[in-house]
Amino acid sequence: MVVLTNNDGQVVALCGIAKRLGLKKFVPYFQAKDQLVAAGAIVRSSNYELYADLSQRMMDTCARFAPEMHIYSIDEAFLFYGAYKPPGQTWYEHARLIRRTVWDEVRLPTGVGVGPTPTLAKAASHAAKRINGFRGLAVIDGDTVRRHVLANMLVTDVWGIGKRIGARLNDLGIIDALTLSEQDPRRMRKRFSILVENTVLELNGEVRMSWDEVRSPKKEIFSTRSFGNRITERAELKAALAAHAEIVGAKLRRQASVAGAMMIFASNSPHDKTGFQRKSTHISFTIPTSDTRALLAAISSAMDQLFRFGIPYYRCGVGLLDISPMHRQQFDLFHPTPDDRGLMACMDSINGRYGRNTMHLAAKGFDQKFSMRREFLSPQYTTRWRDIPIIRCE
Repeated sequence: MVVLTNNDGQVVALCGIAKRLGLKKFVPYFQAKDQLVAAGAIVRSSNYELYADLSQRMMDTCARFAPEMHIYSIDEAFLFYGAYKPPGQTWYEHARLIRRTVWDEVRLPTGVGVGPTPTLAKAASHAAKRINGFRGLAVIDGDTVRRHVLANMLVTDVWGIGKRIGARLNDLGIIDALTLSEQDPRRMRKRFSILVENTVLELNGEVRMSWDEVRSPKKEIFSTRSFGNRITERAELKAALAAHAEIVGAKLRRQASVAGAMMIFASNSPHDKTGFQRKSTHISFTIPTSDTRALLAAISSAMDQLFRFGIPYYRCGVGLLDISPMHRQQFDLFHPTPDDRGLMACMDSINGRYGRNTMHLAAKGFDQKFSMRREFLSPQYTTRWRDIPIIRCE
């Protein structure tokens, strides 16, 4: 099986059999199509609605096991225990219970890694999935296990160490995570940054990262996407931008922030014979906002600058800038905020419970010709009534 990206453009995920056949990730689908057909491969479009619903179910299940949980990505979360320890269980037994419960209730295979610091917990999670002998569970609860796991990890497998810093560390002879953990933290800070210093300390069991450092609120939020079909009408472009505004607005409210500015753009394809046309505009808000209606009003005011007749638009997007925490917002005596946070919270709650787009503003329209091309979309088993499997017993 292979999974494709937006608009069925590229191969983004491969099963083990597909990898053994020599198929590669990020190859354009049209280039790999003949090979996939010859191999009898199952091809699927990205099913974001199904992913999001299963992710929420998994997070709800995991949240029951710890005093505090922080979602890191669509398929990953940190459970923080502090001084709390599960009664009557070892950490291995507790991790096994989490894994089994997620499988029983959500039917998702998961890997669970336990460690005394966020960085070692990430290392344990890596071991659970990629180091022989752990089989989905890894607990770093002593120096012997810690050294074994780190010795089997490349330095670039360490959380927070990217390719560029990894290459510099390799030049110093630091190839694996264990060697990194044996470095002088102060020397690492002088040569690199405080982040690398803290990573070394965390690899040795000293907690240096708070949740704010693990997952800081985003300073910029963007939503961009190419269209399934080219757009040539002003109303269609406005509706597409409205759809992006709803996405970034929901993300902004999810991290309890407001935006002071917005960037909007629209373009055709750089491969068009007519030449590349890209228009963008920057809008500042008098009062920082998180209300989708304010974002849509800004889009409406910018349409004259963005839209040009005769251009077959291929891509557009919306970005929120100058983001700050909602609780630190400075209000203006002479310009009261236009935000209706109760209305936005209601809309977010309904969409969170019944699926995205259950409730949306009319500016986005209903007949969305700009929607992604997803010719190989699998059923949305958990979010669409008509896709729910039916079993008939006779």
